[in-house]
Amino acid sequence: MQVNAVVRRPRLPEAYRKTLNIQAQNRLLRLTMRAMNRYWIAILIVPFLLATPSQPPQPKSAPQAEEDIRHVLADQVEAWNKGNLEGFMHGYWRSPELTFFSGATITQGWEPTFDRYKRRYQGEGKEMGKLDFSDLKIDLLSPKVAVVTGKWELTMSDGKKPGGLFTLIVKRMPAGWRIVHDHTSGG
Repeated sequence: MQVNAVVRRPRLPEAYRKTLNIQAQNRLLRLTMRAMNRYWIAILIVPFLLATPSQPPQPKSAPQAEEDIRHVLADQVEAWNKGNLEGFMHGYWRSPELTFFSGATITQGWEPTFDRYKRRYQGEGKEMGKLDFSDLKIDLLSPKVAVVTGKWELTMSDGKKPGGLFTLIVKRMPAGWRIVHDHTSGG
């Protein structure tokens, strides 16, 4: 005669089974939360990364600021070509803190810069010639500050054409854009 014996495992106490069940549920919940966090990070960050411009954004008023700066420089050229040195100097910040670098010379202040221009271009036997700016590049650093680079050239009555490069730092002042630093080199 054969007896079918059923082997039963010993039953765990009820409290212990509940603890194991809760631990399993917590583990599953943590895994699910990690997966959800990764999902939401991907959903939120990927579009942001795709939309990030490759260059820093220009201030919203960039086209207007550039136009205003170009206008200041055009007014300077016009004043220079009329022999109006004070009108030319209107584009500069009228302050003792204005700086003008040319060659190995540093001039500090609006009045000394004006005097320097008068000595060089309106002194005895001097002429101003016809001024032209070219290759202007305007980089807005903020809504109130820009760097301007370009070339300058004078056409003198004897046909000579001295010229060079310049770098300007311009700031938006209550009276408009003004040059606060000018570094000009001659060629």
